[in-house]
Amino acid sequence: VLLSHNHYDHLDLPTLGRLARAHRPRLIAPLGNDATIRRKLPDLAMATGDWGDRFALSAGVDAIIHPANHWSARSLKDRRFALWGGFVLETPEGVIYFAGDTGYGTGEIFRAVRRAFGPPRLAFIPIGAYEPRWFMAPQHTNPDEAVRILEDTGAEQGLGIHWGTFRLTDEAQDAPKHALSEALHGAGIAQERFLALHPGEVWRTPS
Repeated sequence: VLLSHNHYDHLDLPTLGRLARAHRPRLIAPLGNDATIRRKLPDLAMATGDWGDRFALSAGVDAIIHPANHWSARSLKDRRFALWGGFVLETPEGVIYFAGDTGYGTGEIFRAVRRAFGPPRLAFIPIGAYEPRWFMAPQHTNPDEAVRILEDTGAEQGLGIHWGTFRLTDEAQDAPKHALSEALHGAGIAQERFLALHPGEVWRTPS
């Protein structure tokens, strides 16, 4: 289990408890997130690290914690006490990039993925929870910025995440999917290169 940060829509202790009982997974997270989890799940196999730290998941598969433009908090008194981030997975089938929750910023953290690891074969990029922009821009990308991340990383395939599940912000729940389609059209990118799948929808990578 790759945990990006400790906001409640990402670190849900009852869900982690169910996963622990059913599958006994190993959890990888940025620094400090173990403090929250250990209080409820002391026996969960867990490792934490800083941006740039690498974890061997299996033969030939590594996970590297990568920076994100975001923040952390579980209460009013612990803002930024735990680290946040995304992940790069190096696998025999190619690089997979999971951006986590992130704003676009200067775009440097996304161009860094391409420089350090090469263009990902697959990138999971957030497209939702972006309105109003005056408040959300530093921490959540909108679909236009998500398309820029796709181009910055050079990802072969993008899948839109962080939309259509929880109503967190001002845009309509299905607005990110339509806005993504418009952003792709405006950038001259084929619609099938960056898909916004609904929960439960299945996608298979081309062989």
